[in-house]
Amino acid sequence: MRILFICKHNRFRSKVAEAFFVNYNKNKENHVKSAGVMLDMLNMYVSPNVIKVLEEKGARVVNEKAQEVNEHLIKWADRIIIVADNVDKKIFDRENVFQWKIADISQSDIEGIRERVEKIEKKVKELIKKL
Repeated sequence: MRILFICKHNRFRSKVAEAFFVNYNKNKENHVKSAGVMLDMLNMYVSPNVIKVLEEKGARVVNEKAQEVNEHLIKWADRIIIVADNVDKKIFDRENVFQWKIADISQSDIEGIRERVEKIEKKVKELIKKL
C-alpha cells in the first residue's frame, strides 16, 4: 500500500504523519510520502519545535524541506490521507481519499504542537493496524 499524507504546506501535519508511519510500520509492502497543496516560499522547512516534539516521541522527520503535491505523487498513491481541516478533499477527484481533520497551529506553540502530534500519532497507529 502506498500512502500519501497531505496538508496545506507540508511543514507540520503531513510531515508528522509520515514520520510516525515510518516509525511504526513494519510491513515492507507499505510505503509513504507526504506533500502540501501549496508551498510557503518564505518558510520551506519543518520548524525546530515540530522536530523536537517528534524526537521526544522517538520519531524523525524524513525530509525537512516541504514538497508540493503533483500529478506523479497522486498517481503513485493507493490512498491519500489529508491530515488537515483547511484542505478540501474534493480537490482530489479520485477514490481512496480520506481526511483527518487536524487543525493547524502556530509553530511557536509547543503545547499546541504536542497536542496535535498526539492526535496524529494515534491516527497513524490505527491506520497501520488496518493495512
